[in-house]
Amino acid sequence: MRNITTVILDIDGTLLASNDAHAFAFKEAAATLGVEADLDQIRRLIGKGSDKLIPEAFGFEAESESGKKLDDLKGKIFRAQYLPSLLPTLGARPLLIRLLNDEKKLVVATSAGKEDVLALLQQAGVSDLIENSTSADEAESSKPDPDILEAALKKTGEEPHNALMIGDTPYDVEAARRAGIPIIAVRCGGWKDRDLEGAAGVYEDPADILSNYDRVFQE
Repeated sequence: MRNITTVILDIDGTLLASNDAHAFAFKEAAATLGVEADLDQIRRLIGKGSDKLIPEAFGFEAESESGKKLDDLKGKIFRAQYLPSLLPTLGARPLLIRLLNDEKKLVVATSAGKEDVLALLQQAGVSDLIENSTSADEAESSKPDPDILEAALKKTGEEPHNALMIGDTPYDVEAARRAGIPIIAVRCGGWKDRDLEGAAGVYEDPADILSNYDRVFQE
């Protein structure tokens, strides 16, 4: 970890406590459209992009007419009813400030759509700390495929071995490993340690990473 120059950040569940809200918004959108949905199944898929979540949770393709209607309505419900009341994860801003003070490049790699990235970062209270971001719109396939992370690396000009990802889902872990990027995971997204197997370390939240900062970045 001593050679880390770039930190790739997930948003939902990592910097913003939003995973449950995304699941509820999908469930509400589906109900409005008369589509059956299992909330628990949707929740387990949060972290994947809509291109993967919709066919797995609802049984039709994201690019179908039904898929587009569902995705659009879910986004409207999430932004109007849930986003304004969401809170940053504990320690999100202090951790990013510490990383910047240590001259780490910060880049966001999220399965959210491009139109939502700024709003999510603003709600997390860190939009002023992030210069670069990549979203599902900039990748052919969302997490757990590595496309978004590879796009993030391209923006920074760094090699995978000089980067570290911080994420909260098994899909972050798989995407990072497939991209050749080490990852540390946080539990504040709702996943257990056994779900995050493959991460170089698992911490409670960004505050916990900050408390163990020297161990994470100096060993």
